[in-house]
Amino acid sequence: MRVGLTYDLRKDYLAEGHTPEDVAEFDSEETIAALDGAIRSLGYRTDRIGRARALCERLVAGETWDLVFNIAEGLGGRSREAQVPCLLELYGIGYTFSDPMVCAATLDKAVAKRLIRDAGLPTARFHVVRQIEDIARVRLEYPVFAKPAAEGTGKGIDERSRIETPDELIRTCQDRLRRFAQPVLVEEFLPGREFTVGVLGNGPDARVLGTMEIEMRDCPTGGIYSYRGKEQCERLVRYRRPERNGLIEQVERLGLEAHRTLECRDASRVDIRCDRSGRPCFMEINPLPGLHPTHSDLPMIAAQEGMAYEELIGSIIRSALNRLASRP
Repeated sequence: MRVGLTYDLRKDYLAEGHTPEDVAEFDSEETIAALDGAIRSLGYRTDRIGRARALCERLVAGETWDLVFNIAEGLGGRSREAQVPCLLELYGIGYTFSDPMVCAATLDKAVAKRLIRDAGLPTARFHVVRQIEDIARVRLEYPVFAKPAAEGTGKGIDERSRIETPDELIRTCQDRLRRFAQPVLVEEFLPGREFTVGVLGNGPDARVLGTMEIEMRDCPTGGIYSYRGKEQCERLVRYRRPERNGLIEQVERLGLEAHRTLECRDASRVDIRCDRSGRPCFMEINPLPGLHPTHSDLPMIAAQEGMAYEELIGSIIRSALNRLASRP
């Protein structure tokens, strides 16, 4: 069985003049080598395709694969994570992880929160600022938190993201609108504990892999899990397996329901934070979770649960193959 790999390498985009923050969501050679090795260890043949444009060239040339393991994030626009899935569906090739609609809806955090809210699941109240004039219509309780609506890896999040006054909100939104050329999501700040939940599988058969708590060490990020915090996580962040109790059961129930509600496939990672009363609230979901074997959250959750990296990758592939085998 021949498995193609689609991905975006940081070094390729840096060589084209993009900044480190521009490519923060993209992968290192180390990640691709580990993923390639894990898939081959499971008995499959691999073919490194690369980014969406390389996939286009090879599809037009008539190439095909039994399955594509897709972790390509894309560059530009709130539907960029849907680009590779769209191409593969156009050519009738099966792939891992979520479909174009899910990838687009979940990258836009406001869209995802509306779907979660309308399903009756808890998430912080929010407002979308598309231009500075929209701030006058913000009716939220301060402090609030502001971040670009369609970015990942903490991009656009720093110590100024936690906001106490309308004047601060104006300044932060002006900066984010200018830097990221996209709407800003403003939501009521959640001051409680922060968790990320790994989920495997599809629909009613989906299950929680495990939960990891995220604690910021004393650092210049103001206790916020920021872009800087994620890039320097070994020094600035403490990850731990939380003690099993009623709160963690609520967190995992919310993570699993979010995965099912948003119709994620094969695997996802759900970010959850508690409000001032201690109630877990949905923040966002990643339907293309990072897969660096020791640096990315989902493999870290797998490791703490006793699941080897190769077993995690195998679980994702089996989920995709079972799903594809059962489609009409």
